[in-house]
Amino acid sequence: MSKARVSSPASTPDTQDAAAQALPANYEAAMAELEALVRSMESAELPLEHLLSAYQRGALLLEFCRGKLQAVEAQIKVLEDGNLKVWKPQ
Repeated sequence: MSKARVSSPASTPDTQDAAAQALPANYEAAMAELEALVRSMESAELPLEHLLSAYQRGALLLEFCRGKLQAVEAQIKVLEDGNLKVWKPQ
């Protein structure tokens, strides 16, 4: 009966569940889940309520992937004149 309470769209139970889900184990798992989310959203088969939670989960996965890529990019080094230097994209 407490579900009759009106809450803001940003704090609905569905959106809280999507944000609270555990992050994937690695970049590849995150990308696979993100691609599956995009396919299901593009198929137009999801109800509106699920679209919002899928979008929020997708945003979380995208942030996770970007963080992983930035961490890897920061660790890439190029051997130059016998010294390891931080790689800078051109």
